[in-house]
Amino acid sequence: MLGALLILVAMGLTIVFGTLGVVNFAHGALYMIGAYAGYVAYLHTHSFILAMTSGAGVVLLVGVALERGLIRYYYARPPEDQILVTFGLSIVLVEVVRLIFGGVSRRTEEPVWGHGIVNLGLLYYPKYQVEVLGIVALTLLVIYLILYRTKLGLIVRAGIEDQLMVNILGINVTRTFLLVFGLGAMAAGFAGVINAPIVSVDPDMGAPILIQCFVVIVIGGVGSFWGAVVGGLIAGETLSLTTMVAPDYAQVMLFAAMAFILIVRPQGLFGVKTRE
Repeated sequence: MLGALLILVAMGLTIVFGTLGVVNFAHGALYMIGAYAGYVAYLHTHSFILAMTSGAGVVLLVGVALERGLIRYYYARPPEDQILVTFGLSIVLVEVVRLIFGGVSRRTEEPVWGHGIVNLGLLYYPKYQVEVLGIVALTLLVIYLILYRTKLGLIVRAGIEDQLMVNILGINVTRTFLLVFGLGAMAAGFAGVINAPIVSVDPDMGAPILIQCFVVIVIGGVGSFWGAVVGGLIAGETLSLTTMVAPDYAQVMLFAAMAFILIVRPQGLFGVKTRE
């Protein structure tokens, strides 16, 4: 389940990084905003479906506003400028949310259809967490169809391979970049909503998962759909299994796995060397 959530968050991050070349350190903050938007929507409607829709929609709008208002001016800037501006942006977003909701942790209730436990044969597991796997799988299927069965997906994949050629072909890169950034932000926000009933919702919840998602991208390869899937599963299993045996070394093992991949295959398991 942890791997599935990492896949979903990392998918948005790797699409933005692979297509736009932007190292978005505000991605964790967008995940956090999605969790809060879903919390507010569920508090007022008691409908988790509306909460998921609202969370994804709010973060989509926030992502579009950020891309048009700030991020687009940094596409041609050095990577260190992108890192500084997105890192600063994440701090601003976190503090704005803290100003509105305070620093006290919140908890989104599980939906009615998620109550109870499931007998998996060897163990009993919370029903909602099993359902999260299905929700993530369905979401990833939608993202896959967008990337591999639509014109936008064709442009995104071409941009990952050779962004200069996409520009030469006369494609409206500005509009495409806006859609790509919005799609990546929406994926993070949606993940925040579905994870809210499992973890505490607080302004700092995005930082840990952002670090883990960068590890997922390094393991899987920048811009690769299947790289994000495999990298997320490897990261999730590494964290979970190590926590069962030696909890203090869970993060150590995660970064050890990343270091091993960097040594053996620097571009990641499914990455390519075409992007500079």
